[in-house]
Amino acid sequence: MAFPERFSNLPEYAFPRLRKLLDAHAPGGDLIAMTIGEPRHAMPDFVGPILAANLAGFGIYPPNDGTPDLLAAISGWIARRYGVTVTEDRLMVLNGTREGLFNAAIALCPEMKNGKKPVILMPNPFYQVYAVAALAVGAEPVYVPATAATGHLPDYGSLPKDVLDRVALAYICSPANPQGAVASKDYLADLLALAERHDFTVLADECYSEIWRTSPPPGLLQVAAGQGADPERAVVFHSLSKRSNLPGLRSGFVAAGPQSMLRLRQLRAFAGAPLPLPLQKVAEACWQDEGHVTTSRALYQQKFDEADTIFAGLQGYQTPEGGFFLWLPVDDGEVATLKLWRETGVRVLPGAYLSRDVGGQNPGAGYIRVALVAPAEETQRGLTQLRDCLYG
Repeated sequence: MAFPERFSNLPEYAFPRLRKLLDAHAPGGDLIAMTIGEPRHAMPDFVGPILAANLAGFGIYPPNDGTPDLLAAISGWIARRYGVTVTEDRLMVLNGTREGLFNAAIALCPEMKNGKKPVILMPNPFYQVYAVAALAVGAEPVYVPATAATGHLPDYGSLPKDVLDRVALAYICSPANPQGAVASKDYLADLLALAERHDFTVLADECYSEIWRTSPPPGLLQVAAGQGADPERAVVFHSLSKRSNLPGLRSGFVAAGPQSMLRLRQLRAFAGAPLPLPLQKVAEACWQDEGHVTTSRALYQQKFDEADTIFAGLQGYQTPEGGFFLWLPVDDGEVATLKLWRETGVRVLPGAYLSRDVGGQNPGAGYIRVALVAPAEETQRGLTQLRDCLYG
């Protein structure tokens, strides 16, 4: 049987690779999982009662694009958070933002760009769905280094003109996964201007936007409105997984210009999986409430303060501006991950598993990603063991 070749050079997903690296070895102590970005703070206390009150909704097909009440709640949150008006017809509810980040490429990437194969840009390292989306639509993924030298954000403007003229879509993640770097208003404005000059669309993954250290990260919608940019240049994704500690709810949204949204909704009508009505009611309440978000953010800030103390003086250590990962420098990420597991039982992720080799270089090879999602005491214990094992 013949199978498509477009995924033939795609490496195995990060977590199966991690299991192959570690699971043949006994842990050196009690397991402390610091690999996956699965929030473990308390979910909002209103989730259960709202679900219970709306169980009958599981017997009804939900609307593809989101209920009017949920879309209104999202529009209201955008207005409060970014000072921007985005009407409900420019919003669509997602069954988790990974769905939207993938389907946006299908809905919005043309078959050709200026008579040539289109390019989709993405930072390197990156959230792996970006690459799969590019390959799925027959585009050329271009992995742009996001290293300490570039502030851990990709410098798309440095690419050759012939590449930029083929760009159809460009992914950006802020705060960045895994490094926690935040794109400034100037960075986002420059990216929008680049998109205008070379006629491409920016896909902004802002799923970590509500977990920050000192000030709220700016958003692409905010910057686009402030400079009067073409609304079709910006497609923005948000999630309740990190903001509200509800990764199992699988609820997010996409905001886009009218023409982009028309195409996104059309694809969703044929191939999407709409969010069940009881879950939409929970999501509506989450977007209307900031108290649980503030409480959770404070817990992350405390854990980052503890990390700053534990790693004080470590060369190359940087306090992330947002998100909930540490991006720690090591000589070799795989070697360090295996050593840490065998000697302590602390489980982290090699940075190379989130990156691609380009020109013989992998920008994640000299790092490990550490998720600060566990309760404070467990996180402190894991970070202390990590420090003593790898840097002691």
